[in-house]
Amino acid sequence: MKRLQFLFIMCCFARISFAQLPVNIISSPDKTIIVTCDVAKAVYAVSYKGVPVLQESKLGVIRADEDFSANLKLVKVSAPVIVKDSYTMLNAKKKNIRYIATQRIFETSTPSGKKMNIVFRVSDDGVAFQYQFPERSTDIKKITAEATSFHFNEGTRAWLQPKTEAQTGFEHTNPSYEAHYKIDIPTGTPSPGPNGWVYPALFKYNDAWILITEAALGRTYCGTSLRQNSPDNEYKINFPQAPEVFTNGNPVLNPESALPWTTPWRIIAIGSMKTIMESTLGTDLAFPAKKMDASFIQPGKASWSWVLQKDDSTVYSAQKKFIDYAADMKWKYCLIDAEWDKRIGYDSIKLLADHAKKKNVGILLWYNSAGSWNTVKMTPKDKLLTHESRVSEFSKLQQMGIKGIKVDFFAGDGQSMISYYQDILEDAATYKLLVNFHGATLPRGLQRTYPNLMTVEAVQGYEMITFNQRDADLYPQHAIMVAMVRNAFDPMDFTPMCLYKIPRIKKTTTSAFELATSVAFISGIQHFAETPEGMLKVPGYVKDFLKTLPDNWDDTKLIEAVPGKLYIVARRTGSRWYVAALNGEDVEKQLSLDLSFLKNKQATFITTGSGEKNEVSFKTNKIAVPANGKISITVKGNDGLVAVFQ
Repeated sequence: MKRLQFLFIMCCFARISFAQLPVNIISSPDKTIIVTCDVAKAVYAVSYKGVPVLQESKLGVIRADEDFSANLKLVKVSAPVIVKDSYTMLNAKKKNIRYIATQRIFETSTPSGKKMNIVFRVSDDGVAFQYQFPERSTDIKKITAEATSFHFNEGTRAWLQPKTEAQTGFEHTNPSYEAHYKIDIPTGTPSPGPNGWVYPALFKYNDAWILITEAALGRTYCGTSLRQNSPDNEYKINFPQAPEVFTNGNPVLNPESALPWTTPWRIIAIGSMKTIMESTLGTDLAFPAKKMDASFIQPGKASWSWVLQKDDSTVYSAQKKFIDYAADMKWKYCLIDAEWDKRIGYDSIKLLADHAKKKNVGILLWYNSAGSWNTVKMTPKDKLLTHESRVSEFSKLQQMGIKGIKVDFFAGDGQSMISYYQDILEDAATYKLLVNFHGATLPRGLQRTYPNLMTVEAVQGYEMITFNQRDADLYPQHAIMVAMVRNAFDPMDFTPMCLYKIPRIKKTTTSAFELATSVAFISGIQHFAETPEGMLKVPGYVKDFLKTLPDNWDDTKLIEAVPGKLYIVARRTGSRWYVAALNGEDVEKQLSLDLSFLKNKQATFITTGSGEKNEVSFKTNKIAVPANGKISITVKGNDGLVAVFQ
C-alpha cells in the first residue's frame, strides 16, 4: 500500500507527461486522478489530488471455463492515448456533451493462454474500466462471478439505497429500485437484505466524493449491484437473484455470450460535489444512439390523473378533462393509466386521441409488462411479450395516433430481462412510440442508446407519498437524495409536484418546495401530480411559470448540495437560467447563493408565502444579482424556491 501511495504522490506532484508514465499508471488529462493497475496481483487503486481514495481493489471475472481474476500475466500495455466523444441528449442535464479521457489497455493472459484485456479510461471527473475477451469462439461462455471490487479507506461515509428482494412487495413485483436511502452511514454497513445496494452509490472520503455506477450492458450482461456485505470497506459486484429473468423465452440470469465479448463499464465518478453533480459519465460510457428516425422524439410535460385520483379517474370523461388541462397548461402529453382497455376501450381511446390531437396534446398509454415473473392482473397485459405481439399492438397504437407507452412491473436485472427492455424499445421506435419504464431497473445510460426512452421510474416516487403518511414525512430528505443520486446520470420519472392537497395525507413540504421539484428533477417526460382542481388554487404567475417551463435543458450548474439536506441547482435553456432550491430539513435556513455566472442579472423569484405547509402559499419578487454574484435568501423548513433569470 505504501508503494502505491508513493507512486500516486509522485505522479500528482511531478505532473509527469504521458511519455514518462510508468507502464501501470493511467492519469486523467488534468492529472488530478491517478489509477495504478497491478496485473500480477489483479488489483487497481485510485488517488484524487494525491490522496488515495480507493485502496487496492480487485479486478477480473470468473468464467465457467477459466479464472480471469488471479495468476494473470501482463502481455502488453498500450501507450496512453486521448479518447474523445461528443453527442447530444434531449433528456439529460446537458444537451451538447463532450467526453475526453486517457485510455490504456492492459492485455493479459491466464496460465493456459486464454486472453483478457482490461481497458481503463480516466477523465477529469472519474475512472471507467471494462474487460474484453478478444478471442473468437461460437461456444457460449458464462461468467459465474465478477471479482471487481471498490475498496474504500476507513472513515469513508456512504449514501446507499438497498435493493429489495426479488418476488417481494406488491404482487411479487420487486426489485423495482424503490426504497429509501441509508444516509451518511459508515462504509462496511451491511445492506438490510441479501440483494445488496443499487447504483448509483455515493461515497465521501475527506473532500473527495465518489459515485459508482455502470453503463453499456448491451444484451450480453446482467444488471449488477453492490453486495450486501463489505468487510474491510470493500464492496464487490453482486449478480441478480434467480427470479430476476424474462421467463417467456430463454430465462438467462447471469452473463453469457460467444466471443469476442466486452463487459459493461464500471464507472467511478470522483471529485468535488460540483464535479460529481455536473458529470455525465453515466451516458459518456453508454453505447451511442442507434440509428432511427428521431423526428417523433419530443421531451415534454404531461398531465396524469391516476397519481392523486387513482383508478376511478380512468374513465372517458376524466381523461378528456385531463387532456384539456394539459392543453391549457401548454403541456405536450396526457398519460392514461392501467385498465384503460377495460374502463375506456380502444375505440374510445381513439376518440380521446383525436380530441387530444386537436388540442396539440399527445396520448400516452399504460401497459403491464406481463410474464409469469409477477402476479399483477392489471391490463393490458400479454401484449408485449413477443416481437409479433408487439408489432400487432404498436401498429394499432400508431394508427390510433398514440404517442407513447408506459410499461410497468418488470422482474429485475437478469440478462434476459435487460434484453427484454431493449426489445420493447426497438419495436417501439419502429412505430414512433416514446417509452417510459415503470417498476423497472436503473436505465444505466440506455436512454442515450435508445433516444425514444424518455424516462424510467426506478425510484420510490410520488405515488408512495399518496399511500401512507410515513413516506410523506420522509419526502423532503428523500427528494434531495433522488435528485442528487438516482437522477445523477439517468432520467427519473418521480411524477412530482402537488401544489394543493394530497387526499388523506398531510403534506410535509411547502408548495414552493413542490414547485422547485419541477426544475430539480430531470425526466424526458415529466408527469406532474397536480390536478386541474389543484391548479385552480395557485396564483396566475405560478401557472404561467409551469406553462413556460422548458421541456429539456441545455446546461446545468450545481450551486450547493448536501445529501438529504440541501440541493440548489441552476439549469439553462437558451438564454434563460432557472434556479431551484430544496431544503430537506425542517429547519429554517439562510441560503447564500453564489450566482457569479449570473451577476448583474435580474431574476423573478417564486418563494413561500405566509401560509402553512398544507396550504397553497406563494409570493413573488424580483431580485437583482449584485456584481459580486452573491445573494442571500431565507427558506423555511422543508421549503424551496425557484427563480428565472432572463
